[in-house]
Amino acid sequence: MINSVAAPQARGKSAEDKIFGANNRATALAVQLGNDRVINGTVGAILDEEGQLVMLEAVQKAYRELTPRDMVAYAPIQGYEDYLTAVAAQCFGQSRPAGYIRACATAGGSGALHHVIHNYSQWGDEIISSDWHWGAYDSMCKDNGRSLRCFSLINKEGTFDFEDFQTQVKAVFEEQENTVIIMNSPANNPTGFALTATDWDRVLAFLEGLLQGSKKNIILVPDVAYLDYSGEKEECRRFFTKFGNLPERLFVIVAYTCSKGFTMYGQRMGAMICVTPNERLADEFVAINQYSSRATWSNSNSAAMKVMSHICQDPVQLRSLEKERQQYFDLIRERADIFMNEADRCDLKYLPYVSGFFITVPMDNTQAVCDYLEKQNIFLVPLRKGIRVAVCSISKNKLKGLAEKIKVAAETVGARYL
Repeated sequence: MINSVAAPQARGKSAEDKIFGANNRATALAVQLGNDRVINGTVGAILDEEGQLVMLEAVQKAYRELTPRDMVAYAPIQGYEDYLTAVAAQCFGQSRPAGYIRACATAGGSGALHHVIHNYSQWGDEIISSDWHWGAYDSMCKDNGRSLRCFSLINKEGTFDFEDFQTQVKAVFEEQENTVIIMNSPANNPTGFALTATDWDRVLAFLEGLLQGSKKNIILVPDVAYLDYSGEKEECRRFFTKFGNLPERLFVIVAYTCSKGFTMYGQRMGAMICVTPNERLADEFVAINQYSSRATWSNSNSAAMKVMSHICQDPVQLRSLEKERQQYFDLIRERADIFMNEADRCDLKYLPYVSGFFITVPMDNTQAVCDYLEKQNIFLVPLRKGIRVAVCSISKNKLKGLAEKIKVAAETVGARYL
């Protein structure tokens, strides 16, 4: 009996997603016992104080106003023009960088990352990102015949580890024609960490220095999935201006998503946005990436694009959307403060948090800690070297006492802080 009919590069692939697995168990238990008796800290989406998934009212209203054609018509492969205009405006705000800016619609931020890996690196290349990263980065690289090489994101002083960043980038730059760097900031998943303005200055100066006299390329990919919940609207976008007037071989592609800022998680709508001083490179960006879209998912979600663009074209709806976002940003910040204050009181270590959906407790033996907590109806996400707590989805009341429970669980199973 044969064991596989898959092609060699596909054999043995499987993906057990610990996040969705834990969420499914938490959801099933909440149905059985009642939502008030279960803490579900696995969900990477905003839940309100009653534990219900949040969909912004402005987005609901825009969906109700769609015409049948808006919902079912095939969209252009690159995306509707008004959507692409809205994407750039929403992403950059008042900090639009100088240069040629082009956008292509993608299947969420994931689609943007897929296309970057597929079109800007070669088979066998290493892609660079931080050690604290969304686990899907690994799968995207592996599925495209690449591998992920990580630099240390946070040093012992609790700041950006620029030294290790330089070390890892230099090693790859010396070996490859293109060096692709995915930088998930601000509001890093899973830590809530962010590069400062000074950090970005140092990163860009270093990359420019590497390129001097070289015929190689660096593709810098800011993954800004949690941008709209990372601080004051314009202040958290200031770093985008730094991407203007860069050398043409330092090509910037921003991975943008509607999942968080527009609460359209399951609609799988996003975009990739390039910034370059070279118009020919901008035109190439559109050509190759819409080709890849056609070759994978074809065209994107028409209804989701129309919802987003309709909101952005209506000043009243846009103000309403931004007001709601601010309310949920404030709520997430309150929740994070509760957790961090209680963690400080019980000496539970956590990684430096600035903003975003998650806080991470760095430790080993994470699966054992989470298994212990599940016996108390507490569901968190075990990472390789830490436990992710989704403050976006746990109510303020349920967060009270959670830090102490994690500490007790860690001590019980013999986990050590890293």
